[in-house]
Amino acid sequence: MAMTRIRVGLLDSTNFMVGSLPVPKWADQENGVRATDRETGVPLLTVTLFLMEDERAEAMKITVPANGLPNGLHPGRFVRPVELFATPWARIFNGNLSDGVAYRCASLELVETPTVPETPAEVAA
Repeated sequence: MAMTRIRVGLLDSTNFMVGSLPVPKWADQENGVRATDRETGVPLLTVTLFLMEDERAEAMKITVPANGLPNGLHPGRFVRPVELFATPWARIFNGNLSDGVAYRCASLELVETPTVPETPAEVAA
């Protein structure tokens, strides 16, 4: 069964700030098996980013291949996900349904200056 992948469209005013350093993604943590990209074999990592858009912010965990992480990545740094996709998922474990959305991008680009949206005072002037 094919998984549905949905390309995530971002507004020009959307900003992403790194919340945590990348951590390994595990296929089987108990046995020490790291998750890798199925096509390239590159190890996968998870990065927590803060998405800021239209006066709201939320934390997102995004999977990124190891070769898609730029030098200079650290908490508080602004980035832009390249080729961001969302994959809805659901599973039944011990009779309980769990569901959510997994996010993955091809790489992260460093952004020197975040986009600053216009304030209501600037729009009225």
